[in-house]
Amino acid sequence: MPAPRVALVSLGCKVNQNEVEALKHLFQEAGYQVVPFPEEADVYVVHTCTVTHISDRKSRQLIRRAIRANPEAVVAVTGCYAQVAPGEVLAIPGVDLVVGTRDRHRLVELVARAREGAAPINAVRPHEKGEPFEELPLVEVSRARAFLKIQEGCQEFCTYCIVPYARGPLRSRDPELIRAEVRRLVDAGYLEIVLTGVHTGAYGRDLAGDIDLAGLLKNLVQVPGLRRLRISSIDPLDFTPELKAVLTGEGIICPHFHIPLQSGDDVILGRMGRRYTGQYYLELIASLRSGRPGAAFTSDVMVGFPGETEAQFQNTLAVVKEASLAGIHVFPYSPRRGTPAAAMPGQVAAEVKKDRERRLLQLGRRLSRQYAREFLAQTLDVLVEGPLPGCPDCQEGLTGNYLRVAFPAPVDLTGQLVPVRLQELRGSLIWGKLEKDVSDRQENGWRGRT
Repeated sequence: MPAPRVALVSLGCKVNQNEVEALKHLFQEAGYQVVPFPEEADVYVVHTCTVTHISDRKSRQLIRRAIRANPEAVVAVTGCYAQVAPGEVLAIPGVDLVVGTRDRHRLVELVARAREGAAPINAVRPHEKGEPFEELPLVEVSRARAFLKIQEGCQEFCTYCIVPYARGPLRSRDPELIRAEVRRLVDAGYLEIVLTGVHTGAYGRDLAGDIDLAGLLKNLVQVPGLRRLRISSIDPLDFTPELKAVLTGEGIICPHFHIPLQSGDDVILGRMGRRYTGQYYLELIASLRSGRPGAAFTSDVMVGFPGETEAQFQNTLAVVKEASLAGIHVFPYSPRRGTPAAAMPGQVAAEVKKDRERRLLQLGRRLSRQYAREFLAQTLDVLVEGPLPGCPDCQEGLTGNYLRVAFPAPVDLTGQLVPVRLQELRGSLIWGKLEKDVSDRQENGWRGRT
């Protein structure tokens, strides 16, 4: 008989995207043929997100799209929305299995039960303190950069955030397993490894012994052959003196730090449950910048939190501007059922949130271009991610400080670090020129893998 077909799709953050790649690997090991979503398949897996109400809606839309693609197929739903609202998911006619953010390693087994005709299965289990980090296969999802999840869960309980309910308590991966994975990835030819997690800066707090993110990084930068190590996001209060020292003192660590701000107004930060001030944030950025001149600082910023006035929004604009951020992700506040902020008075009108989002994005684009211009006429190493869409004779990739660069190239250089002289800023893309002939370079990257 032909192999059963499975189609998987994911919404949301990089953690979700990497997890769905791991789930694909589990199905392949079980003899399934993975087909693109939403092609006809025997099984559909929808990996959901719940960070905003829009994420919930998009999750439901994808579930219904899977059901329509083949009404006879088994439809399994996992991820954050499934974890916090399994009843809503099971109420959608055609859903056969709900798993959530726990027990994903059992997904193939549970799908087999559903394919045997079992009634809709609710396999969601609540998270518990002390539960172990769930090991999923590390899958090479990019030909240039490898993403390595080191931590799961969060227990900060910011008043607007559903993530602690969806992802559960802190669980850190064993540092020796992390180091072994890094060695394997380096041996496979990867030149950049990105460390990801739900609350990455809290790494190690749940582990026995004296281990934290700073200690882990000190260990990993010693792996022979590693050229770049990038950290996905670190909260402002996670910057210990030891962490600052390793981030600013180790050249292997990319000079790009994503530090969520959320708001530049102290009153709003307090109501959010964020235990720092706008001034603390600015001093943190200044301290790190003095240690890594030229580093890129990017951030997440929320607009329209309950009670936010125009004057308080102006405080956010002022902090973003003074911090000279190289990029920002802007999120209009979205009430999440069960979080304290959802019941707060002073909910901001949708049109006001949309206007503030527009103005903040406009400032963000200006600051991004301002930062990028500082590097024109310089030569930086670019990790090539592949051909530039629409330009078959061009390549694109990322510098260590997260500038996206395109340049003409005679051959595919995917996975290699190449020197590029940055020449011109066009929109959000910097165009440059290869500094020397690299067409025959075989010693690093994808072209050197066996």
